Amino acid sequence: MSKYLNLEIENKVAIVTINRPPVNALNPDVTQEISQMFDELKNNKEIEVVILTGTGKAFVAGADINGFLNLDRRTGEAFALGVTDMQRKIEDFELPVIAAINGYTLGGGCELVMACDIRIASSNAKFGQPEITVGVMAGAGGTQRLPRLIGMGRAKKLLYSGEFIDAVEAERIGLVDQVTAPGEELNEAKKLAQKMMKNAPIALRYTKKAVNRGMQMPLEDALKMEAMLFGALLETEDVKEGVNAFIEKRKPLFKGK
Repeated sequence: MSKYLNLEIENKVAIVTINRPPVNALNPDVTQEISQMFDELKNNKEIEVVILTGTGKAFVAGADINGFLNLDRRTGEAFALGVTDMQRKIEDFELPVIAAINGYTLGGGCELVMACDIRIASSNAKFGQPEITVGVMAGAGGTQRLPRLIGMGRAKKLLYSGEFIDAVEAERIGLVDQVTAPGEELNEAKKLAQKMMKNAPIALRYTKKAVNRGMQMPLEDALKMEAMLFGALLETEDVKEGVNAFIEKRKPLFKGK
């Protein structure tokens, strides 16, 4: 039973909502609950996509800085590693994970959405890595994932200044993939999830694996991995169904086999 997370399953989509008023700040308990939630969802064969969102005026407005004064070198490192371990579960999760971003997404919140596959944001969302303004630094992926997403110069500008940017700017620089009217981010995430689920489930999982793992490999090795996964898919029933449906000019009925 989660104290800070709500789970709803709707049309094979798991909607995980972070609910820790007033701003859904991350602390070790919230981090652990998110980690456990993805462990549980991994064993749920009834879902095909996960949406992660927040309640109120924030997605996650950063880590709970009230606890920073109680941390030292050892416990601070352990806290950061706990958050990155949780993010890795999201990043490595077999199924697509969409972030439906409803408001302030700062510090650990910004780092959290970067671990998701796709980010859909309300136009009133705000993004930033303001850790440096309180004397620390982004310590849970901000200095690593942000440059990979938006380029080194733009990432350094945000990391060094601690400034906030709005959703339109976040989309322009590649931090956000889609901007919606306020309150429509979850609906748009659901629509995207339905589009994804019309495709072959195994191919969808393999595509995520190819992109994520390939980005960490030399290009030559990544191309070999891609070819291997492509070849494996040719032995699935879904490929036969997809090709026959194309020839017969009908919609395919994929079974994930």
